[in-house]
Amino acid sequence: MKKIGIVIPAFNEDKNIINLIKQIKKRINCPILIVDDSTNQNTKKLFSKNKFKNVKYYHRGKKLGRGSAVIFGFRKLLKIKKDVNCLIEMDADMSHSPGELKRNIAYFYKNSFGLLIGSRYLPKSKIINWPLSRRILSKLSNKLAKFLLEAPVNDYTNGYRFYSKEAARTIIKKCKNTGGGFIILSEIILILWKNGFKIGEIRSIFKNRIRGESSVNFKLIIESFLGLIKLYVIRKTF
Repeated sequence: MKKIGIVIPAFNEDKNIINLIKQIKKRINCPILIVDDSTNQNTKKLFSKNKFKNVKYYHRGKKLGRGSAVIFGFRKLLKIKKDVNCLIEMDADMSHSPGELKRNIAYFYKNSFGLLIGSRYLPKSKIINWPLSRRILSKLSNKLAKFLLEAPVNDYTNGYRFYSKEAARTIIKKCKNTGGGFIILSEIILILWKNGFKIGEIRSIFKNRIRGESSVNFKLIIESFLGLIKLYVIRKTF
């Protein structure tokens, strides 16, 4: 039986998060957990005004990193919905289409994946309105991750993902990097691949944000690159 929950890490996404929740709720009914590291109070104020059934909002008050947010969300979701068997991770900026949820969930269960990734780099996948610089950076980082870590995955850095309960528990237990950037996403793939989980990809349409500003900056890029090198060095310990 399908038992689903969604974790959405957020950072200063007050211009997007309410619309995202509404779009999700039009398609599926499941617990949604927002893990908010916003440095301002705007998102918190939104949730004090907008009450949603089956939505849990956690404001941590400072930027602790995407990895920390995902693991925090997984722990909370596993406690709230003990029978959950599909944990979904989505970005808060509307770049991941809620319209793909039902199709992706069906594919996840049909193939008994430990991890299913909504991939930007499969035939018929699309990237819409992303600056050329970001496209080049993403493509190069994914090529480098695949070369260094060797897991048979095309998109190491997209955060549109579907996990089994066993995969989520393994991530909580073994994940060593709780910082920001795409490195947590690459580490999760490495952990699950090394521990024998079935990993798959499905084509996805990725749309650049219309509202708000990306948290990606030069410092984060450097940190992620150094983190990838560290993963390569310690890859045999997972």
